[in-house]
Amino acid sequence: MVNEFTAVIEQDGEWFIAYCPEMPGANGQGRTKNEALSSLSDAIRLILEDRREQGLRGIPTDAIVERVSVQ
Repeated sequence: MVNEFTAVIEQDGEWFIAYCPEMPGANGQGRTKNEALSSLSDAIRLILEDRREQGLRGIPTDAIVERVSVQ
């Protein structure tokens, strides 16, 4: 599944800094815009993986667990 998020990119000297307003804490940087976007993408993926792991802890053993797709 592919999700899209907003990337805000600013140049600071020789570096590009990227962040995602929808995902607090997700930041990226790089010497090029594409490097900053790739770094931001990695940060978003890691945050989502961590949130999923945390969210799945404590689910009752008798609960029905399924996936839902968002487009």
